[in-house]
Amino acid sequence: MSKIINMIKNYQPFNEQEEKDKQFFINCENKEQILTRENELAHLCASAFVVNKQRTKILCTYHKIYDSWTWTGGHVDGDDDALYVATKELKEETSLQNFKLLSKSPISIESIPVLGHIKRGKFISAHVHLNITYLFEADENEQLKIKEDENSSVKWLKFEDLLMLSTEKYMIPIYKKIIEKLNYFKF
Repeated sequence: MSKIINMIKNYQPFNEQEEKDKQFFINCENKEQILTRENELAHLCASAFVVNKQRTKILCTYHKIYDSWTWTGGHVDGDDDALYVATKELKEETSLQNFKLLSKSPISIESIPVLGHIKRGKFISAHVHLNITYLFEADENEQLKIKEDENSSVKWLKFEDLLMLSTEKYMIPIYKKIIEKLNYFKF
């Protein structure tokens, strides 16, 4: 059994959204390979929710395809280590090098709808990202750099600003859930 799938099966849901999405992940895994984009309907991704030391801000990128402020992350593309993917994407998309993982367990799982779009001149049909999110902490004074092929800006946003500025309305409840978890659990 895949390391990621095993982790998902052992994940303890925080709320009804996570219960339903956990079952959705498992149902998708039973039908098709979800570790790669060869499954064009649903595939695994990993993200980083990076907070400052005061836990009042999140590190965000302005994603070109989604046209929104969002966290960092990407497809696992066959890699069976979601934490590695989340860490790699964090470094690539922001150039951040000094950060601390706050928990080896994911802080969140979610199924995220992706609308059809053009990427590198090719149309990508609508699909679902089966996303695993990890919690990191970093110094908000470290120099950041954009990844020009994916984002047009990188900056720290106060939690309330992210909730107002995100144009991905389906992400707002997910961000709120993670912020609630930050207050509920001690990391």
